[in-house]
Amino acid sequence: MTNSLVVKTANLIREGDIAGAEYALVNLADTEGDYALVAVLEEMPPKDLLAVIREYDASKESVVNLLVTPEQFARAVVMEKLYGDRTHARLRGMINAILFRNDSQTGEFIEAIGETDGGYQALVDYLSDRDEEVVHFAVYDTFNVNHDEAGDAVEKSEVMDHDWKELTWLLKHEHPDMFEQIWPPLKKLLTERRRREAELEMLEQADLEPEEERTPPAKAAAPSRPKPAAAPNVAPGEESAL
Repeated sequence: MTNSLVVKTANLIREGDIAGAEYALVNLADTEGDYALVAVLEEMPPKDLLAVIREYDASKESVVNLLVTPEQFARAVVMEKLYGDRTHARLRGMINAILFRNDSQTGEFIEAIGETDGGYQALVDYLSDRDEEVVHFAVYDTFNVNHDEAGDAVEKSEVMDHDWKELTWLLKHEHPDMFEQIWPPLKKLLTERRRREAELEMLEQADLEPEEERTPPAKAAAPSRPKPAAAPNVAPGEESAL
């Protein structure tokens, strides 16, 4: 049964019927119990498991998300980059949905991602659109980029949003070795982004300048005056005929 369902799920995913694949997995849990589903999830290739869990629906709780193990999830997460999603929206969605499904296992999921090849890069991608806040937090322990004084450090209770702030806080304070591998690449991304933004701003300002200010005309050469004719030689005592 396990092998046949793995094959069936793989075929449905290959055909693009992700909802059908998830239904087949959920139906197994309903009819044969969670242990049967756990056995199938263990046999599924990471790419197939990823195809199912990345289609998460925040409005409902998925039994697949509830039963996937930290190791299975970590293997799936590092393959997310194969989808080429530049926004990383799906990556953030599924990490939030599964990482914070059970507070008692959050640390296990984080550690599993860190122990998997490509896991650090997945977390960098997850935090990439918050590079400035994360880099600031690394130095000042606050996400408010306008505050860099002692006493501004945020407490865990202030950032339990089951989103990027909570994960960043956990990484720095409970998984510092991992955080030290994650925030320097984000700092590099921030530096590059600011450089590109500065270049773009310079180009935009150049386009707004009047043409005459951008390319000042060359000064016209002053017209040359004709040299006065030399006075004729006149002998002393004689008047010129001119």
